[in-house]
Amino acid sequence: MASIHDVAKEAGVSVATVSKVLNDYPDVSDKTRKKVNIAIELLKYQPNVVARGLVKRRSWTVGVLLTVPFTNPFVSELLEGIKTALENSGYDLVRLSTRFDDPSYSFIKHCRSRNVDGVVVFGEGRENKSIQELIHAEIPTMFVDTDLFGKRAGYITTDNANAIGMSVKHLYELGHRRIAYISGTLGSAVANLRLDGYKEGLRLCDIPYSTIYLEECDYSFDGGGKAARRLLALKDHPTGIVCASDMSAFGAIQEIERHGLRVPEDISVIGFDNTYYAQVFKPGLTTINQNIYSIGIKSIEYLIAMVENPDYTPPVVTEPSNLVIRHTTAPVPE
Repeated sequence: MASIHDVAKEAGVSVATVSKVLNDYPDVSDKTRKKVNIAIELLKYQPNVVARGLVKRRSWTVGVLLTVPFTNPFVSELLEGIKTALENSGYDLVRLSTRFDDPSYSFIKHCRSRNVDGVVVFGEGRENKSIQELIHAEIPTMFVDTDLFGKRAGYITTDNANAIGMSVKHLYELGHRRIAYISGTLGSAVANLRLDGYKEGLRLCDIPYSTIYLEECDYSFDGGGKAARRLLALKDHPTGIVCASDMSAFGAIQEIERHGLRVPEDISVIGFDNTYYAQVFKPGLTTINQNIYSIGIKSIEYLIAMVENPDYTPPVVTEPSNLVIRHTTAPVPE
């Protein structure tokens, strides 16, 4: 196995120069850098990552904190985007576990013990004190759908309010006036913004807001089914339902069909996420596309920019969304 001394000899330079090339020091000419890289390739030299990390005080590892099950299709697509962004970055990924129910537990200490250069966080609300500590610890962090930011932390999310507003408008234009909303767990920034979008959508359509058409669930299939069951028990049940996730929309559709009703002939349903399953579900789900894969890629790109440049200003990014019309919405039944 070739050593750094072998590379230096092959390139006709000092060991110190090879080290500078490996660690991206700027005071090396392009000609010398090229000679060293050719020698590295010729000898198939593998740098000692641990030693390199000691020099640059980096581990070339980023952590991801996900408190949502991996079986959730949103998480699957988010991770695909993260994986794609990391493939040619030189960084590896480690999943960070948590013990938030343990009062003595410190997430900051856990991050430092794993020696991660930065963290992507998804699935935790801003009220979590362990998560808020990331802001003050100045560990480079990108939050997904959590509105926290600071000197070394940014966040990325979807244009949630306008997205739900688009859904309400679509149903209104199809003639629906009894439009219900199955929200996510209220209290988080995302859930609150989507509820605001529902209320604003109704206002713009001149439809009075009524809490009887609002149900809350946990974004899950079972939660969507239970919420739909309560809505269908109303004397004047809705003719259109907007859901805060694709999974809750699937659950709602199953419950509607269990009641002997049809989607979309009797009740129209709209989801949120545009996961892969929205395309293959029968009937194809009308839903909000929020570019999950792209959010995964950008969260890593922004994170690495923070890691590699201490002066980089952490971004606050709102990704655009659009309504994808398939086969679960139709004109209101006569």
